[in-house]
Amino acid sequence: MKLLGLFRHAKSDWHDARARDFDRPLNPRGRKGAAVMGKHIVAYGVPWQRIIASPAARVAQTIEIASKSARPKLPVEWDRRIYLASSVNLADMLREQADTVESVLMVGHNPGLEDLIFDLVRDDGTSPLRDAVEEKFPTATFAVLELDIARWSDIIDGCARLVHLKRPRDLDPDLGPLPADD
Repeated sequence: MKLLGLFRHAKSDWHDARARDFDRPLNPRGRKGAAVMGKHIVAYGVPWQRIIASPAARVAQTIEIASKSARPKLPVEWDRRIYLASSVNLADMLREQADTVESVLMVGHNPGLEDLIFDLVRDDGTSPLRDAVEEKFPTATFAVLELDIARWSDIIDGCARLVHLKRPRDLDPDLGPLPADD
């Protein structure tokens, strides 16, 4: 079995219309969400052996803020292929992982992360967490999947169970949707 964590970047700032998408920073709500979720991820207790992340500014800031409570700090492997990647591309990146690695935390963007859950977890009505993802996979959400594989190269559709899902609003109601988010 392999363990896959998926962490979507926190809420970003859209106020500078001239900024490239890649360079958008977090807004104040995003910074708060990243801090709350970082504590939760550490408390969840998985010793992530690899952290692979998009180098987009909003992802880098999410990781910087979220990892303040992590000890020891693990190095982040920045991989531009994650930036706005499809689920197919994300799965291909996971297939490249060494078989000695038991747990990977991938930090990136939607719709790729959400779609990866839909591809890896069967839609057979037995996963209430998958149903929750179908409703929404908001910014700064953290998911954990158990993959029924011995080697990363064995990833196929339907090989996983979604065993954990936490949204910022689950930990702090002030981080729930605003009227403009609907």
